[in-house]
Amino acid sequence: MKKVVISGSGLFVPPHAISNDELVDSYNAYVDLFNQQHESDIGEGKVTALPYSSSEFINKASGINSRYVMVKEGILDPNIMMPLIADQDSSELSMQASMGIEAAKQALEQAKLQAEDIDLVIVACAYTQRAYPAIAIEIQQALGTKGFAYDMLVACSSATFAIANAVNSIRGGMANRVLVINPELTSPQSNFKDRDSHFIFGDVATAVVVEKQELAHAENAFNVLSMNCMTEFSSNIRSNFGFVNRCDPDKADTPDKLFHQQGRKVFKELLPRIYQHLDKQFEAEQIKPEEFKRLWLHQANINMNMFVVKKLLGDNVEATTAPIVLDKFANTASAGSIIAFHENKADFVTGDLGLLCSFGAGYSIGSIVLEKC
Repeated sequence: MKKVVISGSGLFVPPHAISNDELVDSYNAYVDLFNQQHESDIGEGKVTALPYSSSEFINKASGINSRYVMVKEGILDPNIMMPLIADQDSSELSMQASMGIEAAKQALEQAKLQAEDIDLVIVACAYTQRAYPAIAIEIQQALGTKGFAYDMLVACSSATFAIANAVNSIRGGMANRVLVINPELTSPQSNFKDRDSHFIFGDVATAVVVEKQELAHAENAFNVLSMNCMTEFSSNIRSNFGFVNRCDPDKADTPDKLFHQQGRKVFKELLPRIYQHLDKQFEAEQIKPEEFKRLWLHQANINMNMFVVKKLLGDNVEATTAPIVLDKFANTASAGSIIAFHENKADFVTGDLGLLCSFGAGYSIGSIVLEKC
Protein backbone atom coordinates (compact mmCIF):
# COMPACT_ATOMS: atom_id res chain seq x y z
CA MET A 1 0.00 0.00 0.00
CA LYS A 2 1.32 3.44 -0.94
CA LYS A 3 2.32 5.54 2.05
CA VAL A 4 0.58 8.92 2.15
CA VAL A 5 1.31 12.00 4.24
CA ILE A 6 -0.15 15.36 5.14
CA SER A 7 2.72 17.68 4.32
CA GLY A 8 1.33 21.17 4.83
CA SER A 9 -1.57 23.09 6.33
CA GLY A 10 -2.98 26.59 6.03
CA LEU A 11 -5.42 28.88 7.80
CA PHE A 12 -7.26 31.96 6.53
CA VAL A 13 -8.83 34.16 9.22
CA PRO A 14 -11.62 36.53 8.06
CA PRO A 15 -11.21 40.28 8.58
CA HIS A 16 -13.97 40.88 11.14
CA ALA A 17 -14.37 39.64 14.71
CA ILE A 18 -17.57 39.67 16.78
CA SER A 19 -17.39 39.25 20.55
CA ASN A 20 -20.05 37.59 22.67
CA ASP A 21 -20.91 40.97 24.19
CA GLU A 22 -21.52 42.51 20.77
CA LEU A 23 -23.66 39.58 19.69
CA VAL A 24 -25.68 39.59 22.92
CA ASP A 25 -26.33 43.34 22.76
CA SER A 26 -27.64 42.93 19.22
CA TYR A 27 -29.76 39.88 20.05
CA ASN A 28 -31.27 41.46 23.15
CA ALA A 29 -32.16 44.60 21.16
CA TYR A 30 -33.93 42.31 18.67
CA VAL A 31 -35.77 40.64 21.59
CA ASP A 32 -37.00 44.04 22.80
CA LEU A 33 -38.28 44.90 19.33
CA PHE A 34 -40.01 41.53 18.92
CA ASN A 35 -41.65 41.59 22.33
CA GLN A 36 -42.84 45.18 21.83
CA GLN A 37 -44.27 44.39 18.38
CA HIS A 38 -46.11 41.33 19.74
CA GLU A 39 -47.03 42.77 23.15
CA SER A 40 -50.76 42.20 22.75
CA ASP A 41 -50.42 38.61 21.49
CA ILE A 42 -47.91 37.83 24.23
CA GLY A 43 -50.34 39.15 26.83
CA GLU A 44 -53.09 36.93 25.42
CA GLY A 45 -50.83 33.90 25.35
CA LYS A 46 -50.89 33.62 21.55
CA VAL A 47 -47.15 34.32 21.20
CA THR A 48 -44.32 33.38 23.54
CA ALA A 49 -42.11 36.27 24.63
CA LEU A 50 -38.49 35.87 23.60
CA PRO A 51 -35.94 35.59 26.45
CA TYR A 52 -32.68 37.52 26.65
CA SER A 53 -29.29 35.99 26.04
CA SER A 54 -26.06 36.71 27.92
CA SER A 55 -22.33 36.29 27.42
CA GLU A 56 -22.22 34.12 30.54
CA PHE A 57 -24.86 31.77 29.10
CA ILE A 58 -22.97 31.48 25.81
CA ASN A 59 -19.63 30.77 27.44
CA LYS A 60 -21.06 28.20 29.84
CA ALA A 61 -23.07 26.44 27.13
CA SER A 62 -20.31 26.34 24.53
CA GLY A 63 -16.95 27.73 25.62
CA ILE A 64 -17.16 30.29 22.81
CA ASN A 65 -16.02 33.88 23.42
CA SER A 66 -15.87 35.31 19.90
CA ARG A 67 -16.00 34.44 16.20
CA TYR A 68 -14.78 35.73 12.85
CA VAL A 69 -17.00 36.63 9.92
CA MET A 70 -16.37 37.63 6.33
CA VAL A 71 -19.02 40.37 6.42
CA LYS A 72 -20.01 42.02 9.69
CA GLU A 73 -22.47 44.57 8.30
CA GLY A 74 -26.05 43.60 9.08
CA ILE A 75 -25.36 40.89 11.66
CA LEU A 76 -25.53 43.26 14.63
CA ASP A 77 -28.43 45.34 13.31
CA PRO A 78 -31.55 44.15 15.19
CA ASN A 79 -33.63 44.99 12.13
CA ILE A 80 -31.51 42.81 9.81
CA MET A 81 -29.70 40.05 11.77
CA MET A 82 -27.73 38.56 8.88
CA PRO A 83 -24.56 39.46 6.97
CA LEU A 84 -25.32 41.78 4.06
CA ILE A 85 -23.37 40.08 1.30
CA ALA A 86 -23.79 41.63 -2.11
CA ASP A 87 -24.69 39.28 -4.95
CA GLN A 88 -21.64 38.75 -7.14
CA ASP A 89 -21.42 38.75 -10.90
CA SER A 90 -20.57 35.34 -12.35
CA SER A 91 -17.31 36.75 -13.70
CA GLU A 92 -16.05 37.51 -10.18
CA LEU A 93 -14.20 35.11 -7.90
CA SER A 94 -16.67 33.75 -5.37
CA MET A 95 -16.26 34.52 -1.68
CA GLN A 96 -15.65 30.88 -0.79
CA ALA A 97 -13.06 30.51 -3.53
CA SER A 98 -11.22 33.61 -2.31
CA MET A 99 -11.20 32.27 1.26
CA GLY A 100 -10.03 28.83 0.18
CA ILE A 101 -7.25 30.16 -2.01
CA GLU A 102 -5.67 32.07 0.87
CA ALA A 103 -5.60 28.97 3.07
CA ALA A 104 -4.36 26.85 0.15
CA LYS A 105 -1.41 29.17 -0.54
CA GLN A 106 -0.23 28.74 3.05
CA ALA A 107 -0.56 24.96 2.87
CA LEU A 108 1.38 24.85 -0.41
CA GLU A 109 4.12 27.03 1.03
CA GLN A 110 4.44 24.81 4.10
CA ALA A 111 4.62 21.73 1.86
CA LYS A 112 7.21 23.52 -0.34
CA LEU A 113 5.08 23.06 -3.43
CA GLN A 114 3.70 25.13 -6.26
CA ALA A 115 0.08 25.07 -7.42
CA GLU A 116 1.03 23.19 -10.59
CA ASP A 117 2.30 20.31 -8.44
CA ILE A 118 -1.29 19.56 -7.35
CA ASP A 119 -3.40 17.24 -9.49
CA LEU A 120 -6.61 17.09 -7.43
CA VAL A 121 -8.47 19.78 -5.47
CA ILE A 122 -11.25 18.79 -3.06
CA VAL A 123 -13.38 21.52 -1.50
CA ALA A 124 -15.09 20.03 1.54
CA CYS A 125 -17.33 22.06 3.84
CA ALA A 126 -20.75 22.31 5.44
CA TYR A 127 -22.21 24.60 2.78
CA THR A 128 -21.26 25.76 -0.70
CA GLN A 129 -22.63 29.08 -1.87
CA ARG A 130 -23.86 27.58 -5.15
CA ALA A 131 -24.64 24.18 -6.60
CA TYR A 132 -22.42 24.38 -9.70
CA PRO A 133 -19.91 24.87 -11.16
CA ALA A 134 -17.97 23.41 -8.23
CA ILE A 135 -16.09 25.85 -5.99
CA ALA A 136 -13.18 23.41 -6.26
CA ILE A 137 -13.03 23.81 -10.04
CA GLU A 138 -13.12 27.59 -9.64
CA ILE A 139 -10.16 27.35 -7.25
CA GLN A 140 -8.40 24.95 -9.61
CA GLN A 141 -8.52 27.55 -12.37
CA ALA A 142 -7.61 30.50 -10.12
CA LEU A 143 -4.63 28.72 -8.53
CA GLY A 144 -3.47 26.94 -11.67
CA THR A 145 -3.55 23.38 -10.38
CA LYS A 146 -3.67 20.41 -12.74
CA GLY A 147 -5.90 17.35 -13.04
CA PHE A 148 -9.41 17.58 -11.63
CA ALA A 149 -11.45 19.02 -8.77
CA TYR A 150 -14.74 18.49 -6.99
CA ASP A 151 -16.85 19.62 -4.03
CA MET A 152 -18.15 17.38 -1.25
CA LEU A 153 -20.45 18.06 1.72
CA VAL A 154 -20.53 16.00 4.91
CA ALA A 155 -21.33 18.86 7.31
CA CYS A 156 -18.83 19.13 10.16
CA SER A 157 -17.03 15.93 9.14
CA SER A 158 -16.28 17.20 5.64
CA ALA A 159 -12.55 17.81 6.23
CA THR A 160 -11.71 14.37 7.60
CA PHE A 161 -13.87 12.64 5.01
CA ALA A 162 -12.12 14.63 2.27
CA ILE A 163 -8.69 13.73 3.60
CA ALA A 164 -9.76 10.08 3.49
CA ASN A 165 -10.86 10.60 -0.13
CA ALA A 166 -7.54 12.25 -0.91
CA VAL A 167 -5.55 9.38 0.60
CA ASN A 168 -7.59 6.81 -1.29
CA SER A 169 -7.22 8.76 -4.55
CA ILE A 170 -3.45 8.63 -4.14
CA ARG A 171 -3.41 4.97 -3.17
CA GLY A 172 -5.67 4.21 -6.12
CA GLY A 173 -3.41 5.97 -8.59
CA MET A 174 -5.79 8.82 -9.50
CA ALA A 175 -3.55 11.54 -8.03
CA ASN A 176 -0.10 12.12 -6.57
CA ARG A 177 -0.80 15.30 -4.64
CA VAL A 178 -4.15 16.54 -3.38
CA LEU A 179 -5.20 19.90 -1.96
CA VAL A 180 -8.07 19.59 0.53
CA ILE A 181 -9.70 22.96 1.22
CA ASN A 182 -12.40 23.82 3.79
CA PRO A 183 -13.85 27.29 3.09
CA GLU A 184 -16.40 27.42 5.88
CA LEU A 185 -18.69 30.37 5.17
CA THR A 186 -21.20 29.65 7.94
CA SER A 187 -22.51 33.11 8.90
CA PRO A 188 -25.15 33.29 6.11
CA GLN A 189 -26.66 30.04 7.45
CA SER A 190 -26.67 31.17 11.09
CA ASN A 191 -29.96 32.20 12.66
CA PHE A 192 -28.97 35.30 14.61
CA LYS A 193 -32.56 35.58 15.86
CA ASP A 194 -32.37 32.25 17.72
CA ARG A 195 -31.11 32.40 21.32
CA ASP A 196 -29.93 28.78 21.28
CA SER A 197 -27.83 29.05 18.12
CA HIS A 198 -27.07 32.70 17.31
CA PHE A 199 -23.60 32.42 18.85
CA ILE A 200 -22.47 29.03 17.54
CA PHE A 201 -20.73 29.56 14.21
CA GLY A 202 -17.85 31.51 12.71
CA ASP A 203 -16.32 31.85 9.25
CA VAL A 204 -12.83 30.56 8.40
CA ALA A 205 -10.94 28.58 5.76
CA THR A 206 -8.37 25.82 6.20
CA ALA A 207 -6.40 23.67 3.81
CA VAL A 208 -4.04 20.68 3.86
CA VAL A 209 -1.76 19.12 1.26
CA VAL A 210 -1.96 15.33 1.00
CA GLU A 211 0.69 13.55 -1.08
CA LYS A 212 2.74 10.42 -1.61
CA GLN A 213 5.33 10.07 1.13
CA GLU A 214 8.12 9.54 -1.39
CA LEU A 215 7.41 12.96 -2.93
CA ALA A 216 7.09 14.94 0.30
CA HIS A 217 9.51 17.05 2.29
CA ALA A 218 9.65 15.26 5.64
CA GLU A 219 10.12 18.46 7.67
CA ASN A 220 6.38 19.11 8.09
CA ALA A 221 4.96 15.73 7.07
CA PHE A 222 2.69 13.40 9.03
CA ASN A 223 2.11 9.81 7.93
CA VAL A 224 -1.54 8.78 7.62
CA LEU A 225 -1.56 5.53 9.61
CA SER A 226 -5.29 4.86 9.86
CA MET A 227 -8.61 6.30 8.71
CA ASN A 228 -12.16 5.53 9.76
CA CYS A 229 -15.45 7.14 8.71
CA MET A 230 -19.05 6.41 9.64
CA THR A 231 -22.48 7.91 9.03
CA GLU A 232 -25.93 7.33 10.48
CA PHE A 233 -28.93 9.40 9.44
CA SER A 234 -30.38 11.87 11.92
CA SER A 235 -32.36 15.11 11.58
CA ASN A 236 -31.22 16.41 14.96
CA ILE A 237 -28.71 18.72 13.23
CA ARG A 238 -30.24 20.02 10.05
CA SER A 239 -30.62 22.79 7.48
CA ASN A 240 -33.43 22.54 4.92
CA PHE A 241 -32.02 25.21 2.61
CA GLY A 242 -31.91 24.14 -1.02
CA PHE A 243 -32.97 24.89 -4.57
CA VAL A 244 -36.41 23.32 -4.06
CA ASN A 245 -37.32 25.97 -1.44
CA ARG A 246 -38.29 28.49 -4.10
CA CYS A 247 -41.09 26.17 -5.20
CA ASP A 248 -43.01 26.83 -1.97
CA PRO A 249 -42.92 30.65 -1.63
CA ASP A 250 -44.87 30.63 1.66
CA LYS A 251 -42.12 28.61 3.37
CA ALA A 252 -39.03 29.69 1.42
CA ASP A 253 -37.68 31.80 4.29
CA THR A 254 -38.85 29.90 7.38
CA PRO A 255 -36.31 29.31 10.20
CA ASP A 256 -35.79 25.66 9.25
CA LYS A 257 -33.93 26.87 6.13
CA LEU A 258 -31.13 27.94 8.49
CA PHE A 259 -29.05 25.81 10.84
CA HIS A 260 -31.10 24.28 13.65
CA GLN A 261 -30.52 21.45 16.06
CA GLN A 262 -31.91 19.57 19.03
CA GLY A 263 -28.84 20.02 21.18
CA ARG A 264 -29.73 17.70 24.05
CA LYS A 265 -30.50 14.84 21.69
CA VAL A 266 -27.24 15.45 19.81
CA PHE A 267 -25.25 15.37 23.03
CA LYS A 268 -26.98 12.20 24.22
CA GLU A 269 -26.89 10.30 20.92
CA LEU A 270 -23.71 11.41 19.17
CA LEU A 271 -21.21 11.32 22.03
CA PRO A 272 -21.46 7.55 22.69
CA ARG A 273 -21.06 6.92 18.98
CA ILE A 274 -17.84 8.97 18.94
CA TYR A 275 -15.94 7.10 21.62
CA GLN A 276 -17.30 3.73 20.44
CA HIS A 277 -16.13 4.59 16.94
CA LEU A 278 -12.67 5.53 18.23
CA ASP A 279 -12.42 2.48 20.52
CA LYS A 280 -12.94 0.19 17.52
CA GLN A 281 -10.35 2.03 15.45
CA PHE A 282 -7.75 1.99 18.21
CA GLU A 283 -8.36 -1.69 18.87
CA ALA A 284 -7.96 -2.52 15.18
CA GLU A 285 -4.71 -0.53 15.00
CA GLN A 286 -3.50 -1.77 18.41
CA ILE A 287 -3.10 1.79 19.67
CA LYS A 288 -3.86 2.87 23.22
CA PRO A 289 -5.38 6.37 23.67
CA GLU A 290 -2.57 7.39 26.03
CA GLU A 291 -0.06 6.87 23.20
CA PHE A 292 -1.33 9.99 21.46
CA LYS A 293 0.61 13.15 22.04
CA ARG A 294 -2.34 15.24 20.91
CA LEU A 295 -6.01 15.03 20.03
CA TRP A 296 -7.08 17.53 17.36
CA LEU A 297 -10.83 17.35 17.88
CA HIS A 298 -13.82 18.94 16.19
CA GLN A 299 -14.46 22.34 17.75
CA ALA A 300 -18.22 22.51 18.24
CA ASN A 301 -18.68 22.69 21.97
CA ILE A 302 -16.18 22.58 24.82
CA ASN A 303 -18.43 20.30 26.87
CA MET A 304 -18.57 17.73 24.07
CA ASN A 305 -14.80 17.87 23.64
CA MET A 306 -14.12 17.42 27.33
CA PHE A 307 -16.54 14.49 27.45
CA VAL A 308 -14.66 12.72 24.63
CA VAL A 309 -11.27 13.48 26.17
CA LYS A 310 -12.28 12.14 29.57
CA LYS A 311 -13.73 8.99 28.05
CA LEU A 312 -10.47 8.34 26.22
CA LEU A 313 -7.88 9.58 28.71
CA GLY A 314 -9.60 10.06 32.06
CA ASP A 315 -9.45 13.13 34.28
CA ASN A 316 -6.59 15.60 34.78
CA VAL A 317 -5.63 15.75 31.11
CA GLU A 318 -3.29 18.61 30.17
CA ALA A 319 -4.94 21.34 28.11
CA THR A 320 -2.24 20.96 25.46
CA THR A 321 -3.27 17.34 24.88
CA ALA A 322 -6.59 18.38 23.36
CA PRO A 323 -6.23 22.05 22.39
CA ILE A 324 -9.31 24.26 22.21
CA VAL A 325 -9.59 26.91 19.49
CA LEU A 326 -13.35 27.40 19.52
CA ASP A 327 -13.04 30.05 22.23
CA LYS A 328 -11.87 32.59 19.63
CA PHE A 329 -13.04 30.96 16.37
CA ALA A 330 -16.41 29.48 17.55
CA ASN A 331 -17.70 26.43 15.70
CA THR A 332 -16.15 26.60 12.24
CA ALA A 333 -17.82 23.39 11.05
CA SER A 334 -15.35 21.01 9.40
CA ALA A 335 -12.43 23.44 9.70
CA GLY A 336 -12.25 23.30 13.51
CA SER A 337 -10.13 20.19 13.89
CA ILE A 338 -7.86 21.41 11.08
CA ILE A 339 -7.33 24.74 12.90
CA ALA A 340 -6.39 22.79 16.03
CA PHE A 341 -3.96 20.69 13.95
CA HIS A 342 -2.49 23.69 12.12
CA GLU A 343 -1.85 25.66 15.31
CA ASN A 344 -0.69 22.77 17.52
CA LYS A 345 1.71 20.50 15.62
CA ALA A 346 5.01 22.37 15.56
CA ASP A 347 6.35 20.57 18.65
CA PHE A 348 5.94 17.06 17.19
CA VAL A 349 9.05 14.93 16.64
CA THR A 350 9.48 11.76 14.61
CA GLY A 351 7.24 8.97 15.88
CA ASP A 352 4.78 11.16 17.82
CA LEU A 353 1.15 10.19 17.30
CA GLY A 354 -1.85 12.50 16.88
CA LEU A 355 -5.55 12.00 16.28
CA LEU A 356 -7.55 14.18 13.90
CA CYS A 357 -11.26 13.69 14.57
CA SER A 358 -14.45 15.45 13.51
CA PHE A 359 -18.11 14.73 14.08
CA GLY A 360 -21.45 16.32 13.39
CA ALA A 361 -24.58 16.30 11.28
CA GLY A 362 -25.42 13.12 9.55
CA TYR A 363 -24.65 11.84 12.10
CA SER A 364 -21.08 11.60 10.80
CA ILE A 365 -17.71 10.82 12.37
CA GLY A 366 -14.31 10.90 10.70
CA SER A 367 -11.05 10.01 12.44
CA ILE A 368 -7.47 9.88 11.18
CA VAL A 369 -4.40 8.65 13.07
CA LEU A 370 -1.26 10.59 12.16
CA GLU A 371 2.40 9.92 12.92
CA LYS A 372 5.12 12.56 12.60
CA CYS A 373 7.65 11.56 9.91
